[in-house]
Amino acid sequence: MIELHTFGDPDSQAGALADAVAQALSSGGATPGTTLGAAPPRTLAVSGGTSPRRFFERLARQALDWSRFDVTLVDDRWVADDDGASNATLVRSTLLQHAAAASRFLPLVDVAHEPAAQVAQLNRDQRYRQPQVAVLGMGEDGHTASLFADAPEWDALLTTTERYVLVHPVQAPHARVSLSMHALINTPQLFLLISGARKLEVLNQAVAGPNNNAISKLANHKGVQIDVYWCAD
Repeated sequence: MIELHTFGDPDSQAGALADAVAQALSSGGATPGTTLGAAPPRTLAVSGGTSPRRFFERLARQALDWSRFDVTLVDDRWVADDDGASNATLVRSTLLQHAAAASRFLPLVDVAHEPAAQVAQLNRDQRYRQPQVAVLGMGEDGHTASLFADAPEWDALLTTTERYVLVHPVQAPHARVSLSMHALINTPQLFLLISGARKLEVLNQAVAGPNNNAISKLANHKGVQIDVYWCAD
């Protein structure tokens, strides 16, 4: 199920999404059986690419107690931090600034390790807990996170109960580390940031009936709601 929010320009879109995500982060209470002070940090997972830059810059200035929040990635490419394709580099330079610099960042990629070993470590590491809030992107092929239908791991991406997965897309460059479909389904608050007529068309097709792509699998899963922030430009 989706709820579509439409905007006439990218600045309005970015500002509204930053407000909504800040509200989602601040509205969370303590884990049952704990006091608020003893509760673990809430985790925000974000996507990379070029689309979220304005949104990150707006969110970074939100007046939250950012020391209470961990920031991680929905997915990242298996590249070094100084590579322009690194989502971690984008997050560090745009989101982890101003007020948000007080948060703890949990990157997904460490090229000093083998990819499979790194993913196994992420799934063991209790810091990399289930996100409470995730901001997704979407490709024109309907992938979200790095859940590509052409990857040889596709079936496993949809069925594993592990939180993190290693993905080798055929048409897109670089191996990827990504949240699994299971992890996305179990994220309480999901946002999707997209722009342009083509992506809205892909999304509408995905919601109208089951398609063999990640956004369709996610949007048609019982109980999942995605707040979509779309701009025509």
